[in-house]
Amino acid sequence: MLARALWSWSLRALLPLVFLRLWWRGRREPGYRLAWRERLGYGTTAVRPGAIWIHAVSLGETRAAAALAEAMRALQPGVRLLLTHGTATGREAGRSLLREGDHQCWLPYDTPGATRRFLQRHRPSVGVLMETEIWPNLIERAAREQVPVVLANARLSARSARRGRRLARLLYPAVARIELVLAQTGDDAQRLRDAGARAVEVCGNLKFDMTPAPAGVARGRAWRRALERPVVMMASSREGEELPLLQAWAEAPAPRPLLLLVPRHPQRFDAVADMVRDAGFSIVRRSAWGDEPDVSQRDVDVWLGDSMGEMPVYYGAADVALLGGSFAKFGGQNLIEAAACACPVVMGPHTFNFAQAAENALAERVAVRVESLSQGVQQAIQLARDPERLQWAQRALAFATTHRGAARRMAERVLQLAGRGERPSALREH
Repeated sequence: MLARALWSWSLRALLPLVFLRLWWRGRREPGYRLAWRERLGYGTTAVRPGAIWIHAVSLGETRAAAALAEAMRALQPGVRLLLTHGTATGREAGRSLLREGDHQCWLPYDTPGATRRFLQRHRPSVGVLMETEIWPNLIERAAREQVPVVLANARLSARSARRGRRLARLLYPAVARIELVLAQTGDDAQRLRDAGARAVEVCGNLKFDMTPAPAGVARGRAWRRALERPVVMMASSREGEELPLLQAWAEAPAPRPLLLLVPRHPQRFDAVADMVRDAGFSIVRRSAWGDEPDVSQRDVDVWLGDSMGEMPVYYGAADVALLGGSFAKFGGQNLIEAAACACPVVMGPHTFNFAQAAENALAERVAVRVESLSQGVQQAIQLARDPERLQWAQRALAFATTHRGAARRMAERVLQLAGRGERPSALREH
């Protein structure tokens, strides 16, 4: 109780700085300047009581939530959703998930007043927090309002578990109040039990159920055919990874493949473009052409993927992808999306965000692990030119397909808690 009171007081004291930071970020991403009152739990009621509330903080969680939403609608047509986010990219991506009767807003900051206003205004039948979102006041208030909370697609790395123990008095009581945890793997499940979770089931990873848009993949493959040269992609690069990448790329022997560089965060597009030019490479930005790049745009050193929602296109164009976030200590991005687009992966040493998926990908010869970006560039160029590259692509697609099914399992459990439909059959850990 004392720990949560200190957390609430600290958060209230910091709110002016938090809103100042939102305004600052809104210079590059105007979405952050929208609907600030919602951040404090205010706003008009735009959804009838009883909707299923899904919180997907950012882009990756929103994509996973799409698979869950689709599975729930297949089981319960007409289900209404309340979709909340914490980032502008998540909110923008979430718009495509909305149907008639749904509503979208910011998740309020985790103060007692904001969470109370939010839950009393919307009165959802159940709350679904995606992956790692543990908010002490929100979860406590949901218990008071008799709104069961599910932590879906839940993951907890060993590193995050160690950090969480430092805040055990704040976080562990919140975890214990969660009605149901639907974990990705057995290891995640055990760490969550150790953190106080009461009811934990292993359901698999929702991201295997994220089917890339076939038209997007086909467009990327058309780009690749027109290029008539290998393509190495750096997928969702993070700050601190682009410069070593470009240094390693400069050392690679000519003729080099095309480097397709896709930064993780849109606010960094301009800075990364400048970095490429400063490294002495010719560059063209995806925003410079429409459906197809022209001849002049095909002969440059680097394509910068400065668009949103086109990852399937980029993976379709690539022969192999370097996994962003795995070469610096960010834990790695979603390698499952690459596999679903039949794109093999070269990953660095830091993949704790997708530990089990990474190990499975290695075992099934869908991915290769290296220790540095320099080694990664060498390995990626070798794979892009490998005569057996088609076999790598086929294994990647099979890997993504084999592990599907988490969306339906999680959808059944969420709908059961929401009081809809028939009681689903018991789930087994796998």
